[in-house]
Amino acid sequence: MSAASHTFLFMPESAYGPTNNCIGIGAELLRRGHRVVFAAERSWAGRLEPMGFEEALVDLAEPSHDAEEQDAGAFWKEYIREISPEFAKPTTAQLETVVRPIWEELIAGAKYCEPQLREIIAATRPDVIIEDNVVSFPALTTAGVPFVRIVSCNPLEVRGRGIAPVFSGLGEHEHEAWKEFAAEYERTHREMWRDLNEWVQEQGAAPLGDLEFIHDGDLNLYVYPEELDYVDARPLGADWVRLDSSVRDTDDDISLPEGFLDRGAPVVYFSLGSLGSADVGLMRKVIAALAETDHRVIVSKGPLHDEIELAPNMWGAEFLPQTKLLPLVDVVISHGGNNTVTESMHFGKPMVLMPLFWDQYDNAQRVHERGFGMRLDTYGVTEAGIRDAVAGVLADDALRARSRAAGEAIRGRDGLARAADELIGLAANAVLEPAGTSGA
Repeated sequence: MSAASHTFLFMPESAYGPTNNCIGIGAELLRRGHRVVFAAERSWAGRLEPMGFEEALVDLAEPSHDAEEQDAGAFWKEYIREISPEFAKPTTAQLETVVRPIWEELIAGAKYCEPQLREIIAATRPDVIIEDNVVSFPALTTAGVPFVRIVSCNPLEVRGRGIAPVFSGLGEHEHEAWKEFAAEYERTHREMWRDLNEWVQEQGAAPLGDLEFIHDGDLNLYVYPEELDYVDARPLGADWVRLDSSVRDTDDDISLPEGFLDRGAPVVYFSLGSLGSADVGLMRKVIAALAETDHRVIVSKGPLHDEIELAPNMWGAEFLPQTKLLPLVDVVISHGGNNTVTESMHFGKPMVLMPLFWDQYDNAQRVHERGFGMRLDTYGVTEAGIRDAVAGVLADDALRARSRAAGEAIRGRDGLARAADELIGLAANAVLEPAGTSGA
């Protein structure tokens, strides 16, 4: 390894979105000759090394020695399946029944793996530590090397007075509703935040910001296209850098059935993400709606693929190489996960969005109000309404042209290269002082 090489330690949330985002950035660092280590959750074992990364895996809870080997992100898939009935509730009600329980699980995982992370950091001796998550791991911020925070959820997570509250899905002008949602967030989250803030400081880290669950970094990267961003309403400091997209080049190639795309019909890509697709009832509803069309439909079936039957005009599988398929389609139906939204924007594809939980409502609202797609009432919309929404997007020449133009601009800004440049520059110019002062 050359003298100019650096060691980068990534710790992504176990879900596919954050991990895939880090994989894309990490692959660019590998290509430039650097060492990349993943402190990923243990269900990712054996999936990262074939890409050239080192695996230094952690447990987020007591391992079950009797359990079979789990798929990557298996915990969250099962968890989301259990709480999916709550997704039909308004976002305000979800604060107590969905959002807070997710925070509680994330915090428990952070506390459990803190000693493991300290051992990993001591063994790998990283030059820069990068976290793509929403909760603080004090070991990452107190290691004496630069700490980088990545926001790969909707950037409303970075709060400000001129923007809607995160997780609300509220429009940019619904100011009175913002106040009501913020009050309920305060009620449901204050005590939990107070306990986390005390524990973080007991580990030697700086206090968290008020009702913030993670520290800012010495450098902060957020993944969101300029065309959707909130910069005018919420300016960010010089230590915040936007990556308009972060599209990995590590997905496998794909062979569609012969002639599938040669039938003169629009091509629809349908995915509720690795977590949202656990709602089999909703998956079946969308599939039934699209079965009544002439469209060619590519379906990412997700972990419960055995329970999902496709119509004759469809093709799909449990997991699909999304970044290889998006260039081939005309419209995307999705849950509004940040990866799928930013990747659809990257390839210039208009969207029909059916949000379920967390930041998906915020993404769906932003795409809708910025004119790059249509947000639906996920559980209220009928099958006919789904068909009408897809037909409306396909028939809107101005929307499709706007999406294509945005995609060209986003690809030209090359988010992966920007991320690698920033991280390498930080490593090269680092002044080694405790990064735990970040966010103070």
